[in-house]
Amino acid sequence: MIKALSVTSECAPLVKTGGLADVAGALPAALAEQGVQMRTLIPGYPAVMSAAKGKLVAEIDTLFGGPARLLAAKVKGLDLLVLDAPHLFDREGSIYLGPDGKDWPDNSERFAALCRVAADIAAGILGEWHPDIVHCHDWQAGLVPYYLRQDGTKVPSVLTIHNIAFQGIAPLNKATALGIREKDLVAEGVEYWGNISALKAGIVFAERLTTVSPTYASELMTPDFGMGLDGVLRGRRADLRGILNGIDLSVWSPEEDKQITPYKTARGKAANKKALRAEFGLPEADGPLCVVVSRLTEQKGLDLLLDALPTLLARGGQLALLGSGEPWLEDAFKGIDDANVAVRIGYDEALSHRMMAGGDAILVPSRFEPCGLTQLYGLRYGTLPVVALTGGLADTVIPATSATMAKGVATGLQFYPVTTAALSTALTQLCDIFAQTKIWTKMQRNAMAQPVSWAPSAAAYAALYRDVIERPA
Repeated sequence: MIKALSVTSECAPLVKTGGLADVAGALPAALAEQGVQMRTLIPGYPAVMSAAKGKLVAEIDTLFGGPARLLAAKVKGLDLLVLDAPHLFDREGSIYLGPDGKDWPDNSERFAALCRVAADIAAGILGEWHPDIVHCHDWQAGLVPYYLRQDGTKVPSVLTIHNIAFQGIAPLNKATALGIREKDLVAEGVEYWGNISALKAGIVFAERLTTVSPTYASELMTPDFGMGLDGVLRGRRADLRGILNGIDLSVWSPEEDKQITPYKTARGKAANKKALRAEFGLPEADGPLCVVVSRLTEQKGLDLLLDALPTLLARGGQLALLGSGEPWLEDAFKGIDDANVAVRIGYDEALSHRMMAGGDAILVPSRFEPCGLTQLYGLRYGTLPVVALTGGLADTVIPATSATMAKGVATGLQFYPVTTAALSTALTQLCDIFAQTKIWTKMQRNAMAQPVSWAPSAAAYAALYRDVIERPA
């Protein structure tokens, strides 16, 4: 049995801002079937503290400005270690942003504290339990490998990059406060363009690196996608692997989903489509009902959708959108005056399930997408993905081409380059295929049969853990 410590800033169903939480929440159960016992270290935000009534397992006199406690709790199948540090995490609103919508000014200290405690757990602060390996997620856990190496702790670490756009940048004058040695403030260490990068620290000092799809792993080593870290990653090419995310089939399953009218075949979607139209106030229409569940940002390509939308509407298509993000995009979508477009600003987990069940297609026009989960939900629910050819979208959707259609294996549509013109062409193709009932139904069946569970990914992670433990870098 391998003992693993997962270090994450968010974890579903306790606290979630994006796909990282879904991964951190689903991976432990999937790994248990591979002989890995995983405990998850997470900050004690108000939502976490209210759900995790745990047992005190360690006390810390001072941790980045105040005392802290470590609590052990089991919540919804998760084996948690909760870092109760009120001076760092007992804050209302977003876990990353203050009331002004900007990053908390002490975010670097907040998550360095999480990393410091993770390293102490690896060194034996809990007594009889300590991990064989530490799995660090994104920049918020990026200093863990650095602290482990600095302390001389012989526990290896794996860093997973979920989105390289977020790097945990701090000014150099915070080095002492963060416990970073002056000799490591160099290009070969944690220095990044005159600052400190927590993510770079993880990339440099972790024994192995992973990211959430094979294509994204390749993309990260290029200037277009590496966000200034492509050279560092090329230097660690031999230690970098892309392991595709999966989804939790106990949560996302059209046969058992309590948020919808359950169905086993594509034909069963009809009742959900009717209900979704009613919920959004959309009329009957001849074209496909397309859904978007997304952050409204340029990364997600939603500005391209604004410009391409007339193509869909002209063919009798419809759009139901759920999301929030950049104010100008929120305003632009809310300002569309068309009976076949309905917009909900915000996030509603139950509604997202109803949209997956009721939609004909899900649109994911991202400029870059490390893995993406919404297209996986779409596949599982027979809601055909229309995706940009990038990252995990390229790895998970079999595009409708002459060859794949002839073989009857297509599960969705892909477009490239990531432009308005290419997206408009894909939407035209979508409407053409939707009009051909037999072909459309076959693609829905293919999509619903596509393997999207965590099982193969968990097996890959478990194999990686064993390799790292047996042959550390």
